[in-house]
Amino acid sequence: MQQQLFQQSQEPWTWVKGYLNSRQQSLLLTEAEAYPYERPEVTVYGKAHKIPRTQIWFGDEGVEYKYSGLLVVPTPWPYYANRLRHQLSKDFGFVSNGVLVNRYAGGRDCMGWHADDEDELVPGSDIASVTLGEGRDFVLRHNDTGEKRILHLESGDLLLMHYPMQQTWQHSLPKRLKQEGTRWNFTFRQLIPGFHAGD
Repeated sequence: MQQQLFQQSQEPWTWVKGYLNSRQQSLLLTEAEAYPYERPEVTVYGKAHKIPRTQIWFGDEGVEYKYSGLLVVPTPWPYYANRLRHQLSKDFGFVSNGVLVNRYAGGRDCMGWHADDEDELVPGSDIASVTLGEGRDFVLRHNDTGEKRILHLESGDLLLMHYPMQQTWQHSLPKRLKQEGTRWNFTFRQLIPGFHAGD
């Protein structure tokens, strides 16, 4: 890992441009195109609706993930996503036992304001986000000041979101109607195994 790849700031994230080389991107992208994506229905403010993107959750056995009233059971790790998981561990000491893959099929697919602060996340753990395909604006907003930052994440970029970022910032992926390319986002997380065993 070459140090000049890092873009550091005083904020609780680290942006590594071009973390994945072209071959790694190609292998992972070929695999990702064949994932069995779903467009689940979630409940937000008491109303049920389909999410504006497709997704799949891969993880270790017993690592269920719950958000917006939806409990997601893990699908076994695919080969290259699991290799990326171990690469993150080797390069950064980053521990994860699951990855949420979101597929944005064009600029109409999006993600609203939220923080990844679910109860089943291991306290104090970081989240690693890897972009593939079409570059998109990743927008951050500070909870107290309302300050916004826009990071234009390109294919192969890595964003490490350090604790306690999820407690102080929200983030979103807004619509970009003029964009037609597909973006994939892999967010690796460390969850407490068996947290939802009684659900």
